[in-house]
Amino acid sequence: MRVKGLYLILAILILGIMGLLAYVGAYSKPWLFYTIEGLVFITLIYLIFFYRKIVKPLDTIGNGMELLREQDFSSRLASVGQVEADKVVNVFNRMMEQLKNERLRLREQNHFLDLLINASPMGVILLSLEETISQVNPISLKILETNWEGAINKKLDDIDTPLAQKLAEIKRGETITVRLNDATIYKCTHSSFIDRGFPHSFYLMESLTDEVMKAEKKAYEKVIRMIAHEVNNTTAGITSTLESVQDALTEINATEDIREVMQVCVERCYSMSRFITRFADVVKIPEPHFSPVDLNELAFSCMRFMEHMCADRNIRIKLNTETLPLLDLDASLFEQVLVNIIKNAAESIEQDGEIQIRTLASPLSIEIVDNGKGISPETAAKLFSPFFSTKPNGQGIGLILIREVLTRHGCTFSLRTYTDGYTRFRILFP
Repeated sequence: MRVKGLYLILAILILGIMGLLAYVGAYSKPWLFYTIEGLVFITLIYLIFFYRKIVKPLDTIGNGMELLREQDFSSRLASVGQVEADKVVNVFNRMMEQLKNERLRLREQNHFLDLLINASPMGVILLSLEETISQVNPISLKILETNWEGAINKKLDDIDTPLAQKLAEIKRGETITVRLNDATIYKCTHSSFIDRGFPHSFYLMESLTDEVMKAEKKAYEKVIRMIAHEVNNTTAGITSTLESVQDALTEINATEDIREVMQVCVERCYSMSRFITRFADVVKIPEPHFSPVDLNELAFSCMRFMEHMCADRNIRIKLNTETLPLLDLDASLFEQVLVNIIKNAAESIEQDGEIQIRTLASPLSIEIVDNGKGISPETAAKLFSPFFSTKPNGQGIGLILIREVLTRHGCTFSLRTYTDGYTRFRILFP
């Protein structure tokens, strides 16, 4: 029972006893009656004083506890006129002011943090205690190739994108560099913070694509130029000497075998020169000259150009188009890109398969789909690395050329084998 209830019971008992004594005194002696009435009056005054000094302060403090329970930090308690109780009221009011200021500060910090996360060029993913995504910023959705509904309250393993699968494999406190099959490179960090006494995981994704591509390009340009210079100078001297000797031997009998060997050496030198020139051509890709181009017509032209090669391998090639606006492209460079992609698809199939070329209006894109042997996860991470090739005699420059041309067109792209077994090279236009 609360103090107020106990006080009322005490007051009723005291007044009842005083009333009984007054009743008894009224039938005995008049002075005794008046004495008892005086005591009753003094008792009433004391009870009122006792209520104001003891019960009311306790009731006020009880109201303060209700304010705390309801987290109403804007209300304050009024002084009750009792010294000890007023000290408690003052401490309570100061505490409520501090709690209000702290809550306001935390709210402002959280609002600022939300704005910072949403505007950050880095991808940020926050996980709940159940390891599901509780918060994700817009750049993360773009990197993960999903939307808000497809990410929130989902585990990373449940998101069917290569980067999400890589993130799920990173141990807490670890930072790794991930190279994806669309030539993008990310520095990914898995860390944690404490919230309400429990650790919550979060991921940071920082794009390193531009920096790494610039460094790679600078490195392989230097290497290619140096090799091309040395090889071409050397082969030119050797070829000239061999041809001179070959001409001199034509006047000598029984030198056919020697001249035949020299001719093979000359052809080998020319072959080596053409080989190194192909590398040098990657470095010398011209800047694109943009003009309005019908992508459907360009795709049809490339399909007809590659039909003979595909027919020799018993590969069916189809074109499915949608109505598209004219695109600002360098038709010559983009044609090289499509031809290289179709050629790679045919070589992946080898024999008896199908290649589909599709143009899409929403999103504005083109994709080349094949049912070849597919791309393993180990190979996918190296596809757009300089000089990497899965072909026995490959030079590793085809995908580099594709990457350079598409990057200069401002396109985003990906090359991936999906769960349905089809490999798709997808190009999205800005």
